[in-house]
Amino acid sequence: MNGAGNDFIILNNLTEHLPWERFPEIARTLCHRHLSIGADGLMVVEKAAGDCDFKMLFYNSDGSEGEMCGNGARCICRYGYEMGLSGETQRVESPSGTVTGRRIDAQNYRIRLTDPTVVKPDCPLEVDGVTYPCSYVELGTPGLPHLVVEVKDLEHKTMDDLRSLGAALRSHPKLPKGANVNFYQITGPDEVLELTYERGVEDFTYACGTGTGSMVLILTEKGLVSGEDVKVTVPGGLLRITVDREGDSVKNLYLTGPTNMVCHGEVTDESLSL
Repeated sequence: MNGAGNDFIILNNLTEHLPWERFPEIARTLCHRHLSIGADGLMVVEKAAGDCDFKMLFYNSDGSEGEMCGNGARCICRYGYEMGLSGETQRVESPSGTVTGRRIDAQNYRIRLTDPTVVKPDCPLEVDGVTYPCSYVELGTPGLPHLVVEVKDLEHKTMDDLRSLGAALRSHPKLPKGANVNFYQITGPDEVLELTYERGVEDFTYACGTGTGSMVLILTEKGLVSGEDVKVTVPGGLLRITVDREGDSVKNLYLTGPTNMVCHGEVTDESLSL
């Protein structure tokens, strides 16, 4: 499946019953774009411990376990609906908290992202003697870390132009957990262009749902966008973010966008001995 080009392999462990310790190896093997299926990450469907419909585990393409994934959550919400694990609304247990989803139509899903737990509008970081005015956000507990960085002429930049800076900021020594790096340019009223360099993938992806939510949250805090149905163009398509505020605090952070169920199949990769 993919959500605005952010692509995933989904494994239903309710039926496969594979041991959890195998998942990092499975992710590294199957997500390799030249030697196997290829994807940004692996998502595993498990039985929820609480009152959610099901549980999602997320592994980046390098095998590291992720706290949460916004586009992945939209995809897995659709998967849950299509497979009869949930209804028109979905409650998904994730390592960083409960994600709620809603089916809008056959392809479009809206999810409530996990709550922001750290918001630092001003978090300047130095790379090669240059100080970049960054913002920092963590979503959920444990927090999924994001940097937000303005690039005024992003529309004229390529991924190659920003790859070295993205890698340097992603693993900056002042960020103990590293961070996804979200470069942005405001292109119109409530319209933003975005490129995200993701940790775990260690490269740019076509979309990052939690990164888009974090970026729009910061722009809303700074008064640069309204926070109401903000349109964000990413390489894989269009995402929409709404920041629902209650006083000075964020009550809800919503991500809306497309999903695509590309194929169902059986894995026969001979690099794995399952």
